[in-house]
Amino acid sequence: MEVFLLLSLLCTSFCAISASQELRLFEDLFSNYDKETRPAQSVNDVISVQLKLILTNLISLNEKVETLTTNVWIEMTWLDYRLVWNSSEYDNIEVIRVPFYMVWLPDIVLENNIDGKFDVAYYANVLVYASGDMYWLPPAIFRSTCSIEVTYFPFDWQNCSLVFRSQTYSANEIDLQLALNLTDNKPIEWVDIDPAAFTENGEWALKHRPAKKVINKKFSPADLEYQEILFNLVIQRKPLFYIINIIVPCVLMSSLLVLVFFLPAQAGGQKCTLSISVLLGQTVFLFLIAQKVPETSLSVPLIGKYLIFVMTVSTLVVLNCVVVLNVSLRTPSSHSMSRKIKHVFLDILPGYLGMHLQPSDDPWDVSQPRRRSSFGIMLKAEEYILKKPRSELMFEWLKGRHGLNRAFLMDGTDMEITTTLYKNLALCAPAIKECVDACNFIAESTKEQNSVDAEMLNWKLIGKVIDKVCFWAAILLFTIGTLAIFLNGHFNTVPEYPFPGESKQYLPQ
Repeated sequence: MEVFLLLSLLCTSFCAISASQELRLFEDLFSNYDKETRPAQSVNDVISVQLKLILTNLISLNEKVETLTTNVWIEMTWLDYRLVWNSSEYDNIEVIRVPFYMVWLPDIVLENNIDGKFDVAYYANVLVYASGDMYWLPPAIFRSTCSIEVTYFPFDWQNCSLVFRSQTYSANEIDLQLALNLTDNKPIEWVDIDPAAFTENGEWALKHRPAKKVINKKFSPADLEYQEILFNLVIQRKPLFYIINIIVPCVLMSSLLVLVFFLPAQAGGQKCTLSISVLLGQTVFLFLIAQKVPETSLSVPLIGKYLIFVMTVSTLVVLNCVVVLNVSLRTPSSHSMSRKIKHVFLDILPGYLGMHLQPSDDPWDVSQPRRRSSFGIMLKAEEYILKKPRSELMFEWLKGRHGLNRAFLMDGTDMEITTTLYKNLALCAPAIKECVDACNFIAESTKEQNSVDAEMLNWKLIGKVIDKVCFWAAILLFTIGTLAIFLNGHFNTVPEYPFPGESKQYLPQ
């Protein structure tokens, strides 16, 4: 117990001595220190400030407002000759932690921010080393501008940059440099990533992360815009979300258009209703896309091109439905079918389309079998109806044989029977004529009706042929257009090198 108390007293005394030494060091360093003055021994001295960006999270990229949100740590190092001490005089203290408001800062901010917050999120303490080296690592959540290229949306990739510049000192006063790698003493020309702290974004994949110093030659070193440090993030979109939620439903809905051609040619109302319903569904998808992409007139998104394409196809299908309905409901009284149209649509095209049609022939063009004379038929019918029974005829001949009837012709013809036949025929002729005329009228009407029905059936078959032609045309147009548009986006990959014309990866060796 006594030993424990002794050790506790020794530790407390040592800490008090160390604290007193650090307090004395603070008093000695900052007694005459001016944080508003640049740490330069002469007016012409240039302070070298090294920057390094550590990315911990790519939070989001808002395409609508063209804003990139990132969570980073920005590392700054410089030399302040006024904060140098001999560590042996202060109990071997090599580093002290100083609040940011007590030392000079290079005043480096994110130039292309979009929310007006140029500073960092949290002002951490500054590490001051005995050699005068200053090390500051504040965290920040930056919202920077990012010009969105929507040509291949949602199979696109974007190149966003974070531009850092001093808002107080020109290139004649401070020199912005990339931080040096401690292993090979070479500039760190990339955005650093700590694997333990980095969180991968679910929508974007990081492909390139180069960093470079940019000198704007159109400005002089006395201008603040002359030098800047540029950190680029080349990111590629992961399109699975849009494929499942927009592209696949849109393609499936658009494919329903081909079902229109399986409806009968006379069902024009149902065909137009189905086509317009698909067209309205495509309009809803187009509205969703318009809410996602920025309101720019520089380019049209890939998915927008596809929606415009399928909407155009839908409009053509509605037009086809109207044309087919007009053709299939034609009648001989309103339209005359020429032999050329009948030959092309009912003889030539069905053979190429694999259709087996049986067009109705015109009864006027078909040679009818010659009928026997109606008068002969009437005469025989009258003779059959009016002739007497065989027994009576036999008795009349018997009467003549026995001398009961002497009215005989020279050639043996019964004058009485012939006279009676002609008298009866004359009496029945008007009724028979009316019956024959009625039969002829019915026959002519039936033939004309059959001719009209045959031509109307041929018009329906022509409408069916037009439907089949448009069906294959729509299938080819829809398939080729869909593949051409989306394959164009599939091959839109991130270039191998981050900067055009350079063959440098800007990555650790």
